[in-house]
Amino acid sequence: MNVSDHLLQRLHEWGVRRIFGYPGDGINGVMGALGRSDGGIAFVQARHEELAAFMACAHAKFTGEVGVCLATSGPGAIHLLNGLYDARMDHQPVVAIVGQQARSALGGEYQQEVDLPSLFKDVASEFVQTVSVPAQLRHVVDRALRIASERRTVTCIILPNDVQELDAVPVPPRAHGSVRSGIGSTRRALVPDDAALDAAAEILNAGQRVAILAGAGALHATDELVAVAERLGAGIAKALLGKAAVPDDLPYVTGAIGLLGTAPSSDLMNGCDTLLMVGSGFPYAEYLPEEGQARGVQIDTDPARLGLRYPMELNLVGDSRATLAALLPRLRQKADTAWRSEIEGKVAQWWQVLEQRAMAEAEPLNPQRVFWELSPRLPEGCILTCDSGTAAVWYARDLRLRRGMMGSLSGGLATMGPAVPYALAAKHAYPDRPVIAMVGDGAMQMLGLNALIGVAASWRQWSDPRLIVMVLNNSDLNMVTWEQRGTAGDPKFAPSQDLPPFAYAEFARQLNLGGLRIDDPAQVGPAWDQALASDRPMVLEMVTDPNVPPVPPHVTGPQVRAYLAALLKGDPDARQVMRASAKEWWAGVRASLRGQRD
Repeated sequence: MNVSDHLLQRLHEWGVRRIFGYPGDGINGVMGALGRSDGGIAFVQARHEELAAFMACAHAKFTGEVGVCLATSGPGAIHLLNGLYDARMDHQPVVAIVGQQARSALGGEYQQEVDLPSLFKDVASEFVQTVSVPAQLRHVVDRALRIASERRTVTCIILPNDVQELDAVPVPPRAHGSVRSGIGSTRRALVPDDAALDAAAEILNAGQRVAILAGAGALHATDELVAVAERLGAGIAKALLGKAAVPDDLPYVTGAIGLLGTAPSSDLMNGCDTLLMVGSGFPYAEYLPEEGQARGVQIDTDPARLGLRYPMELNLVGDSRATLAALLPRLRQKADTAWRSEIEGKVAQWWQVLEQRAMAEAEPLNPQRVFWELSPRLPEGCILTCDSGTAAVWYARDLRLRRGMMGSLSGGLATMGPAVPYALAAKHAYPDRPVIAMVGDGAMQMLGLNALIGVAASWRQWSDPRLIVMVLNNSDLNMVTWEQRGTAGDPKFAPSQDLPPFAYAEFARQLNLGGLRIDDPAQVGPAWDQALASDRPMVLEMVTDPNVPPVPPHVTGPQVRAYLAALLKGDPDARQVMRASAKEWWAGVRASLRGQRD
């Protein structure tokens, strides 16, 4: 074996079965080893290294395993960065393997020579290492995988191309200066001690209006979250990455929190006297309780993230599921149901508001209706991916996820472009599950069209061929347009915001995929039905109205003043925006009146 063969063998021993990447001469040694291997590790060729990194991040998110991506030296390595930052900021374990010029050329301004340790030192700050000699490879691989897994972060292995071809040293010598590492599994304390749990229970039992905020770190703790909420009479709000932590069909689940969130979640935080935060790093202070309003308990596996977002009274280091399970017997059943009844009433009314908004007329399609019509049609066990932008708003609010479903997007980085590569990675991991990607036309033009070529190349390998890419075609970088209006008080700047026309459904058909272009509201539901029954992946091009506003859960005075100022300054779509905003307002009024009658 040479070093590249040994690399693949060691990765396989760690459980790696798939590598996402793109070839190049700087990584040819590893590509040759992949060609010689027995297929124990599959190589998935992405259309671009950024897509490969997104796919590795999605693999980690949806499987819980370490995602691995690979790129050549220089430009290939550089292209990985955005996807790697997505993984780092969402605390996902990803290992990047990148080529480098020969050791003898380093420092000589050689072609494609980039200072890779410096380039990756931020995104892979926990571990980035160059393999200089074969005897070093084993412990570098072991540490890269272990650190990525245990610290839920990005690590990087740099392989000069001459080292890739050297004879392997599978067992480093038992000698001074040698490091001999191992793969052995890690065991850690998952539950705080009894004293800490008793103290947490005392705080939670004393609360009369308990709010729970669940994040991505609680995705595996559904039953425990539900049991604790039932015991405490609490409502549950969810950070965006934690959308699948508890089902949306429970009457006390208030949905997403924040600017993309719901009015009931905002009311939950503003009205609570006790906050239990589980597995969440939700950053926006304005959507959390006022300091001093609520006593707080936080649960997280990482001590560095405790007490960071709200001044908690007690911080518990532990796994969310195990800690909640240990906490539950210490919690008393709440006898007073007034708080729970108030939460459930607001949640029920909010769903009526969303329905009225979704069914309001628009030109031609209301984007909310696209998501609202999908929600009851979601197949059991489906996986949802979403891009940044207004698509994320409607994903957060209008889709009711049920048990067994998964969903994710770029949370901490909020970058454009990951929805389609996320969906493709999900299908590689779960070829028997339907996957739906929800994308704005800006993100589709940026990366999605390239990723769609990868879908066309792969789908015949899947036992369930359904992968639906829904594109909101509104010819506008819509979220930024609304931010210009509602935050900066500036009118839409058409040269930066308008997108060139593109026939997304037609492009899909050219790839021998399904493609439908929808501009009739009555055809939105049937289009979803057709896509979900298709015998191949399909693009649904929904021609939506860019002037339907993503209204915050509670509109503030500064937001109103900025919005009006933008329209008065000569926004090119001012009349259409005002008309669409009036319809949104009236939909909310009608839902409120109906709720009062009920």
